[in-house]
Amino acid sequence: MPQDYLLKTEPSEYSFADLQRDKTTVWDGVSNPVALRHIREMKAGNRLVIYETGDHKCVVGIASVISVEASDPKNPRLEIRAGRAISKQVSLAQIKANKMFSDSPLVRIGRLSVVPLTTAQYKFLTGD
Repeated sequence: MPQDYLLKTEPSEYSFADLQRDKTTVWDGVSNPVALRHIREMKAGNRLVIYETGDHKCVVGIASVISVEASDPKNPRLEIRAGRAISKQVSLAQIKANKMFSDSPLVRIGRLSVVPLTTAQYKFLTGD
């Protein structure tokens, strides 16, 4: 079964709008060992939710995995494709208030930049 993931980005460094403009990008700069493990687990076609940190602190769009090249385990190459913007953005406060996220690393490990999602969590965040 395909896995869904949430990727966090600082919009002042690379925003979802930047991803939409570029259409595709290599998602890099991840150094946390747990986040790197999640990237290495990804497969082409996995669905992604893009979450902007900083002043926004909300889910802003969706994307998908094009490819993962993990021959260098400390620096896997994750290529992603932009999807659509989320019409009803979901804030961090809304995420924390939802019981389905109570055990999620998204809430428990706030600094983790790559977080696996259940199908139900993905649907809640994207409105799909």
